[in-house]
Amino acid sequence: MAIPEYTLTELMAVVAAREIVDGEVVFAGTGLPMLGVMLAQRTHAPNGIVIFEAGTMASQLAHLPMSVGDPRAMRGAATAAGLLEVFTFVLQAGRVDVGFLSGAQVDRFGNINSTSIGSDHRHPTVRFSGSGGACDIACLASRTIIIAKHEKRRFPEKVDYITSPGWLEGGNSRQMSGLGRGGPSVVVTTMGVMRFRPDTKAIYLASYHPDVTPQAVAEATGFTLDIEDAAKTAPPTQQELRILREEVDPERIFLR
Repeated sequence: MAIPEYTLTELMAVVAAREIVDGEVVFAGTGLPMLGVMLAQRTHAPNGIVIFEAGTMASQLAHLPMSVGDPRAMRGAATAAGLLEVFTFVLQAGRVDVGFLSGAQVDRFGNINSTSIGSDHRHPTVRFSGSGGACDIACLASRTIIIAKHEKRRFPEKVDYITSPGWLEGGNSRQMSGLGRGGPSVVVTTMGVMRFRPDTKAIYLASYHPDVTPQAVAEATGFTLDIEDAAKTAPPTQQELRILREEVDPERIFLR
């Protein structure tokens, strides 16, 4: 039987879900991260544990929350506390395996900018909301998954401001700075999936989505992108699409 048509949002949710390993503790935000976590729990990672910034831990989600503070996020939770408890007793204690992040800019070493655009951050061209808890997650989670819209302006050679550190300047610079664990493992974009070389920590194109080419992804990137090992992104399976549409987000809150 042929695989049904799927949207870009559905594909990205599936790609994000596949990055989660069974039994991992996942720090998820609103939107695609929630879709990915719920799909993973209903497929290959039934023992995955989700925590939300608003304070719920190990939620047993029956319905997709509108946000991390939605009361639906509390269903079956082992703990319903607050931001302080989540960041102190879970994240800072080293108990988070995966954290989802996003931002206005992502550079070739996975550093994220969600603070400002412009060379002078005291008088920026554009001012954004800032870190929230993203810097803490980037520093303290065992690894991070970045989700971003793929545009040349969003992927510069170097971000204008490092809000959330990735691999900093590449190589062992992250460890040398005092960040003893963590770092980005993958960047899921609207055009493909990018990962990082183990030695240099430089980003490369691992896969490209349908209807685009590796060259198109490279042209939409603000630095020279390594596309040598790029393959096509594996499409969603029938089971993944059915669960996404019928169980995870039947109201189409985030699915488009």
